[in-house]
Amino acid sequence: MTTNTFMEERCTAKLALEDGSVFEGQAFGAKGTAFGEVVFNTSMTGYQEILTDPSYCGQIVTMTYPEIGNYGVNEEDLESDRPHLSGFIVRNLSPIASNFRSSGQLDEYLARHKIVGLANIDTRSLVRRIRSEGAMKGVITTEILDDDQKLVQQVRDSEGLVGQDLVRRVLPAQPMNWESQLSQWWDLRDGQRQAMSVDENSKHLVALDYGMKWNIARHLYSLGYRVTILPGTATAEEVLAAKPDGVFLSNGPGDPEPLDYAIKTIQDLLGQVPIFGICLGHQLFGLACGAKTFKLKFGHRGANQPVKNEVTGKIEITSQNHGFAVSEEGLPAELDITHRNLNDNTVAGLRHKTHSAFSVQYHPEASAGPHDSQYLFNQFRSLIEGEGVAV
Repeated sequence: MTTNTFMEERCTAKLALEDGSVFEGQAFGAKGTAFGEVVFNTSMTGYQEILTDPSYCGQIVTMTYPEIGNYGVNEEDLESDRPHLSGFIVRNLSPIASNFRSSGQLDEYLARHKIVGLANIDTRSLVRRIRSEGAMKGVITTEILDDDQKLVQQVRDSEGLVGQDLVRRVLPAQPMNWESQLSQWWDLRDGQRQAMSVDENSKHLVALDYGMKWNIARHLYSLGYRVTILPGTATAEEVLAAKPDGVFLSNGPGDPEPLDYAIKTIQDLLGQVPIFGICLGHQLFGLACGAKTFKLKFGHRGANQPVKNEVTGKIEITSQNHGFAVSEEGLPAELDITHRNLNDNTVAGLRHKTHSAFSVQYHPEASAGPHDSQYLFNQFRSLIEGEGVAV
């Protein structure tokens, strides 16, 4: 079976953008209509991790790499219990899943979780439009196909991401104790890593979950600490009642500024316990210290984003997924910039000058990779153990 025959069997679907653009292709996954902010990701692999990353809540993700789905899906590479994005766009959907770890096909996985997919459109043209105009509101549909003008108007009338609290859509229902190490495949890629044993006498970390990827929890547990995950709505009193030796601030979706409850909690925790934040956690840490955030034109999403460590001078290739950033203008005096994104010179890392707290805008836990920034977890361990400053 050729790819063309495979796609010819599928029904028509359309993508409409708020600028009036309409793309027509073939549907895969579920049938229906899904609104969201249309963004792109430049990763060549890791589409299953992208699908299940809660940070993509409210977004329609376009993959720039043209061949997607060729290694299928499996239960081990999930970053949460289900996909959280609104829709998924690819150039070519593979008709087969060829990998010894595969337990199913991408098409079937999206259909099972009611995610609308669109294939066989000119993704290069779409991405160039987003880069020129910025991330835009859009819709994927298999239902509204006969009136493009009506479709575009519905997009323009839909709600955007700015000002929304998307974290409440992806919060865990209740606290939980995490007890899962990094997978055996991580050991093969990083032969120097030695999983630490964890027992009731081990030090205790609290992870505030704003939409946390599971591989972050795996890294924290593999440091040898007991890990308790609390919903991101938890107060400082609730966090400190768990008697943590350190607090982690997770990634998550959307605009950080509406999250007053999270900002207040972090302010109350500063100086009480060591703190490490990633992505949305980085932005919330900055806001808690008095910084401002702003929306990027089209965001940073991909597994090939260069970052400079301003302390060591080294360049790291990183995995990133964010549409907002901490503003350097008006940055509080108590914060140092430790990392910069080399694509646009935006702030990619912060360190508090007097408190044991630091954060980065990217993902050192990245699976499927890259792994240049894993050292940050060991630096968090150094803070907890009182061995030195971060970064």
